[in-house]
Amino acid sequence: MGTGKSAVGRLLALQEGWPRFDTDEMIATALKMPISEIFTRLGEERFREEETAVLEKLEVVEPSIIATGGGAVMRPENVVRLRELGSIVCLTADPVTLLKRLGRRSNRPLLQAENPAETMQTLLRERELFYQQAADFTVDTSSLSHEQVAQSIRNALALSD
Repeated sequence: MGTGKSAVGRLLALQEGWPRFDTDEMIATALKMPISEIFTRLGEERFREEETAVLEKLEVVEPSIIATGGGAVMRPENVVRLRELGSIVCLTADPVTLLKRLGRRSNRPLLQAENPAETMQTLLRERELFYQQAADFTVDTSSLSHEQVAQSIRNALALSD
């Protein structure tokens, strides 16, 4: 959340001419409601079930960008599926940067809490090991522009300019 997954995914897809699949967008379209409403009305567990279903149904026959929600790697079957589809890139940022970025938006369902900073820290602690285990490589986006993050990913994947 707030690391730039969607924005960098759009940029990389544009730069490489690859199709982009954003699982959050796909879930919102399938359920005909925004993610925040899905969390409110149906709950996080239902969202995670939809996320897994979207990944299972995803047919990728050419290089593509797949942006997932930050909790996707909490389910082992999602990690297995993502590995089948390609390399897993984990975007991170320090907590101060994340809070600054996330403070610009109020549509983050998991941060609709009395103390969003504490909630974010808890989420990071709970997910850190999952991110480390799933990622083929990690890019800290704290002090990087979207263009710099995209270039870091291109370099790591050895994509030509």
